[in-house]
Amino acid sequence: MKSLKIAIVGAGPAGLAAALFLARAGHATEIIERFDNPAPVGSALMLQPTGLTVLESLGLGPAIHTAGNRIDRLYGTETRHGRIVLDVRYDALAGGRYGLAVHRAALFDTLYDEVSARRHFVFTGRRVVSTLEEDGQTYLVIEGGERLGPYDLVVDASGARSELVAASPVAPPTRNLTYGAFWATLDCPDGLVDERALTQRYDQAKVMIGVLPIGRRRPDLPKQAALFWSLKVADADEVRRQGLDRWKAAVRGYWPECQPLLDQIRDWDQLTLARYAHRTVATSYSGRTVFVGDAAHSTSPQLGQGANMALLDVASLAHALAGSGDIETALAAYAKARRLHMRLFQLLSLAFTPFYQSDSAALAWIRDRLVAVIAKIPPGPQILASIVSGTLVDPFAAAGLSECNWLQNTVPQPS
Repeated sequence: MKSLKIAIVGAGPAGLAAALFLARAGHATEIIERFDNPAPVGSALMLQPTGLTVLESLGLGPAIHTAGNRIDRLYGTETRHGRIVLDVRYDALAGGRYGLAVHRAALFDTLYDEVSARRHFVFTGRRVVSTLEEDGQTYLVIEGGERLGPYDLVVDASGARSELVAASPVAPPTRNLTYGAFWATLDCPDGLVDERALTQRYDQAKVMIGVLPIGRRRPDLPKQAALFWSLKVADADEVRRQGLDRWKAAVRGYWPECQPLLDQIRDWDQLTLARYAHRTVATSYSGRTVFVGDAAHSTSPQLGQGANMALLDVASLAHALAGSGDIETALAAYAKARRLHMRLFQLLSLAFTPFYQSDSAALAWIRDRLVAVIAKIPPGPQILASIVSGTLVDPFAAAGLSECNWLQNTVPQPS
């Protein structure tokens, strides 16, 4: 395909990665960001073998590994009887896979530093409110009346609250999830938890507490961990009203070993309330606007796939453009390439979430008695590992990628 002029709306990880992929393919890109200073939002995330492969293909593997912490296992117990109710090991599958826990800022910094080094143009302080298509080209309408463009293609990477997708003919229905979570990023003393595991504690499905070691965002910082506490979003204000000490006492009652983390929390401002919604566009493009990441699909974080799905989206989009003779064919190819993988993991996340975040005592009872058994009897361990890895169906070929050789630590090249 000829070189295109492409606008990328949003300077989050999906938008930044899109700029790198598309510029490498010879397209001219402009990033349009609503905030005056682009910055990450949130506490921590898990990069799965899928997302890590995408970053390796951009040459960013060493940088993100330096800023993160390797995770080999997801492990959780219920608090009443100590039953194991989550035990997923990446090594249940051959090939040496693992996850990488990182601060969201570490992922943002890794991508933003590369975008800055390559001198991609970024418009900041401009809120895109709509698009306008004229004569086969697209303009962006900015709050206040300014117009940018024309562009051959617009990539909407502005997240779950995208105004562009909401105003489009393919706008998805949104189901706000009842449960969210308080998150905090804290210094993590050695020996507090298994450094190679995401460790969780549960009381039925109403309480979920987790500690995720995320390494050092920068070499001059201490090791950190993300502490999270699941709760109903509607209850958050009442929890705050009852006071920080009462909340900390509740956490301590379930997990006394968390005291060194709780001691660092002195104000509610240190805790971020994350809200989640389930939504999926029927078609991931409309006209000359294509949706990637949370603008196209979002769900609960139970399977840890969000950022990884976004990275796969932009790799697949770049691959579809490279393999097509016109934009319309490319967008159809992109939608087809991502459809099965995206919808499968949307469905799995929606199905698994009530077992860990809901008011259902029955689902928690089933979980407590079956999950540990499934995790021990083949092919259960292998299926669980492939779900967490994001590879239950192959997402790489459609993105023009080959999965990393994790055992040899080799960097894959785009096919």
